[in-house]
Amino acid sequence: MRIAIIGSQDRVEELKQKVSSAHTLIEVKNNQFEGYDLIFDLSFDTDHSRLTVYANLKDATVIVSAVNKTIQETAALSETAIHCTLGGLNCLPTFINRGLAEMTSLNTANQASIEQKFNDLDWEIKWVESRVGMVTPRVVCMIINEAYYTVQEGTASKEDIDTGMKLGTAYPKGPFEWAEQIGIHNVQGMLEAIYEDTKDERYKVCPLLKQECLQVKMAAQY
Repeated sequence: MRIAIIGSQDRVEELKQKVSSAHTLIEVKNNQFEGYDLIFDLSFDTDHSRLTVYANLKDATVIVSAVNKTIQETAALSETAIHCTLGGLNCLPTFINRGLAEMTSLNTANQASIEQKFNDLDWEIKWVESRVGMVTPRVVCMIINEAYYTVQEGTASKEDIDTGMKLGTAYPKGPFEWAEQIGIHNVQGMLEAIYEDTKDERYKVCPLLKQECLQVKMAAQY
């Protein structure tokens, strides 16, 4: 299978670890997608510029990152009708190289063909409701946000919270470890998107998290 990949280097590398060498993975930077069996756009949440190109690929299966917008909201941005088989994947860092792919589809009639492509990759699909944040990102980012509120209130340190969550709940990572691996800017963006969609106070970004995210951005500029 010939697979095109678009995305930041960390996400591209994570997908390469997930997909076996039996398939040909090519990083595409010129919007020339003809001849590929499958296209992964791992940066689509922040860059929709290729949507019209994808829409006109009648024989292509295109899987885009769809955590900050639903796949339906994504399709509505297209200037033309969607002719490709379009699916949405949880592509946040650390969520790609997993045994189970958390997926949404634009059209349920296309789910079988998407499943076949993922079966060829030995990658199991779990279809979830098309909602901003899907399922796992909502849960994980909410936990991270609550952990920041706990530190802000002086109840516990980051180290104690990470240790407590791993020992007390058998989580694979503590919330602050997870935030670092996902990228705090991704966590903030995810929370803001969910809060805008739901107005649920659980997703209102903690001021301490915002402050640290700003510090990281400023440090990256120097």
